[in-house]
Amino acid sequence: MGGFMVYSEPYERMETRKVQVTGGSTYTVSLPKTWATDNGIEAGSVVEFYPESDSLLLTPKDERDQLEGTLDIRDLQDEELNRAVMTMYVSGFDIITLEANRITTEQRRTISSATQGLVGLEVLEETGNKVVIQDLLDSSELSIHNAVTRMRLIALSMLDDAITALAENDEDIARDVITRDEDVDRLWYVVSRIFRAALRTAKATEELGMSREVCFDYHSSARQLERIADHAAKIGRLTLQMSSAPPEEVMESLEELHDDATDVIDTAMDALFSADTDEATELANEARQAILEIDEHARSIDKLLREQDPQQAQSLGLVVDSLSRCADYGGNIAETALQKAAPRP
Repeated sequence: MGGFMVYSEPYERMETRKVQVTGGSTYTVSLPKTWATDNGIEAGSVVEFYPESDSLLLTPKDERDQLEGTLDIRDLQDEELNRAVMTMYVSGFDIITLEANRITTEQRRTISSATQGLVGLEVLEETGNKVVIQDLLDSSELSIHNAVTRMRLIALSMLDDAITALAENDEDIARDVITRDEDVDRLWYVVSRIFRAALRTAKATEELGMSREVCFDYHSSARQLERIADHAAKIGRLTLQMSSAPPEEVMESLEELHDDATDVIDTAMDALFSADTDEATELANEARQAILEIDEHARSIDKLLREQDPQQAQSLGLVVDSLSRCADYGGNIAETALQKAAPRP
């Protein structure tokens, strides 16, 4: 029988209890009095048990349907206020109340923008000194697997289109790539919210249908995908600064580098999602090995750029760097996939 893992403030030392048998067939164990008192546990209280591998997770039954939080925004403006709303969302609050002596028009505009940038949030109530935001999504319907899968599709399509925009010097495609970065950011915040909920309560973990370790692996990989999308958007912005498409020889090399980088990312994600540990290990190692060839390829392109116009060469050098970094992020996902596939102690 595994030990009890308790959700509460940490204590200075671990406590042990001896399992007793009552009624001839029922196993019982006493709860630490300090923990029970701190969590309002008394005779007749209901607690919840969640089996997880060889451990049994114990937590007081939470009667609240929704988690509410209040934030004083008197001294918050622009990006600080935007970040505060996002932080409350990622932290898991279902109802967020923003208060001030008087909420300014600019603050309301920032709150509205932040709300639109987060999945499921809607403004529920507005007064002169208060804005109440509510998460309307059913948390039990959220899937971290689906969110990460969607991030993968969008990030890689952004990278594809960014290279197309560069090759054709197409400003419309470049701007579209930059805009889609917001879609990946929204999904990243969803993944972060789900992950923190899994850390906070055993109930959230049970609803996810996966262990905390696997949830951590998905969260770590989602972070890499978010960075890949950032670099695709960066390539889009660089394209907008260029007056013409790169020379054919340089562009062919960049397209090859892009193909190699996306292969690494795709292979690493396949390894992460694979339920077969042998297959996952093989794919992850394949992705990691390919990065060495990409580094050599990137260096060969840098040599080509020395013969180009200095200003354009500088911008294209940044494109090479972004593609190389995307491959490195794929390598990080591969490393996570290896850890996920490793035997459990």
